[in-house]
Amino acid sequence: MERIAIISDIHGNMPALEAVLKDIGQRGITSIYCLGDLIGKGPSSALVVDTVRAHCEHTVSGNWDEFIASESELAVVRWHQAALGEERLQFLRELPFAIEFVMSGKFIRLFHASPRSLYERIQPWDEQERRESLFESSDRCEQAVSADVVAYGDIHNAYMQHLRGKTLINVGSVGNPLDMTLASYVIMEGEMHSIDPAPFNIQFVRVPYDIELAIQQAMNTDMPTLEEYKNELRTAVYRGLK
Repeated sequence: MERIAIISDIHGNMPALEAVLKDIGQRGITSIYCLGDLIGKGPSSALVVDTVRAHCEHTVSGNWDEFIASESELAVVRWHQAALGEERLQFLRELPFAIEFVMSGKFIRLFHASPRSLYERIQPWDEQERRESLFESSDRCEQAVSADVVAYGDIHNAYMQHLRGKTLINVGSVGNPLDMTLASYVIMEGEMHSIDPAPFNIQFVRVPYDIELAIQQAMNTDMPTLEEYKNELRTAVYRGLK
């Protein structure tokens, strides 16, 4: 049985990422997949990018990764671009859209927001047809196959649902959770690359981290949207862009 740790939505929060990586390491998990939004919101996007590159086996693009790596006159975007530097921005531009593999006889697809777009936001309370559409393929996916298991990020709200025999997972957010003030990630366990049915397990993990340290790091910079960031970390209540 192989275990994969799936993380997402770090948003420049280094204390949260360090706490999650420590927890993953203590569990003896060496394979980590990242579902995007490494950057933005928090003050440490450059260090987060470097850390993800060093620790994650696969990383896909998120909406913040894409629009901050694109040309813009917005002050918030320009601030993050200057902190990241061109080499990291180019890394973000080249991130793939999805990760696809087979585990324990199930076809699994991982992406940031939906199989169609980095910007299509689907919540656990949306109508069932919209949620079921997350299992579909698109021209942005590698294989024209409906998934048995989907895991995504984007909404910062961890959950799992079973829909017509398929499993839908949101892994939550490492650095900007909006359901509780604990970093979130998922462990997926099964027989990797096996087309035969085998035991399969999904575990949600919530990790405490030093929120006040993350806020102090933000206050030590001239980063924009500081008050929104402080409030979201302390309350897990949405105050701005996701």
